[in-house]
Amino acid sequence: MNFKLVVIMLFLSLSVFSQEKYIKHTISKGDNITTIAKKYGVKPKAVIDANPNAPKILKLNSVLLIPNTNQTTVATTNEVAVNNNTSGTHEVLAKETLWGISKKYNISVEDLKKSNPLLETEGLKIGQQIIIPSNSVAVLEKPIDDLKIVTDVEVVVEVQPKETKYAIAKRYGLTVAELERQNPFIKGKLPVGYVLKIRTSKEKADAAAALGSPQEIKETITPSPETQIAENTPPAIQIDSTSTIIKVSNHSELVDQLIVNATENIGTRYRSGGTTKAGFDCSGLMISTFSNFDIKLPRSSIEQSRIGMKVTTDEAQKGDLIFFKTNGRRQINHVGMVVEVVDGEIKFVHSSTHGGVIISSTKEPYYQRAFSQVNRVLQ
Repeated sequence: MNFKLVVIMLFLSLSVFSQEKYIKHTISKGDNITTIAKKYGVKPKAVIDANPNAPKILKLNSVLLIPNTNQTTVATTNEVAVNNNTSGTHEVLAKETLWGISKKYNISVEDLKKSNPLLETEGLKIGQQIIIPSNSVAVLEKPIDDLKIVTDVEVVVEVQPKETKYAIAKRYGLTVAELERQNPFIKGKLPVGYVLKIRTSKEKADAAAALGSPQEIKETITPSPETQIAENTPPAIQIDSTSTIIKVSNHSELVDQLIVNATENIGTRYRSGGTTKAGFDCSGLMISTFSNFDIKLPRSSIEQSRIGMKVTTDEAQKGDLIFFKTNGRRQINHVGMVVEVVDGEIKFVHSSTHGGVIISSTKEPYYQRAFSQVNRVLQ
């Protein structure tokens, strides 16, 4: 009898702990992860982590679990913390790339591949558990300033002819990746007439309206099969063989977005002549990446090597194009984009015939022998 009583009390205590650890929130109209997180005083990432199976588009009356901050000890922010995952594994989330994971744990892509040999052949899969080397550390994200209240608004915008994702995203203070996250349908082409729902701060929305942004409409129109698809019209910036270097006002921000856009394709297969996520060749990856930001590059690697300004390897920076003469050829036939330069080692993202879109290094003997030049096309 006493044993049964102990079991019942244990069960009740565990139930109370479970209830105290999380708060149940029922989704209502206008709710999103950010507003819900602010309501309960937690980070959006904490809400996402507590609900790994929740759909990207929240459904009315569905229930989310919210971490109870009264029962949770918050770690000191703006510091580097040792990864507390005792199993030494990481679960792959949607849109994560090897490059992004390697940065999160402050390790190299090569170390990740060595610990997970199957990544070479199978690539990343959502929900996959990958091994993280034991000496890695996870970098905590900077917290949102609790004293700074940001009022988000939803702007409804109709895509106009010849508009690009980059131009729309820039107008509302977003990255292309964030614009695509808010509107998954435009991850491929950008349909003319399609209605975008853009969530941004009231200040940025007002600024966009003051600049004469496209007319907003109140109803969301679902595109029919007959919806016109925007043609591949020349972007705002077109580089040809007579150009030296393109000067941009937001150079650092643009370069970071270029790298994110390119590395999101890691794992995509090689395809001769390919310029889409169905498969890329080396110059096709560069064309696709830069065209997302209104910059049009020539089609082949040899033509791309003739634009911009040549720089030495010591001067190489993120966003530069790097060229090679592979397989003993006499002229340039391969191109990549520099993503990191450390102690004379240049890491670059490219589409290789043997591994598809990957990140490689000039320290690798093959690319050390084949290296030709580095060109700067943006400044």
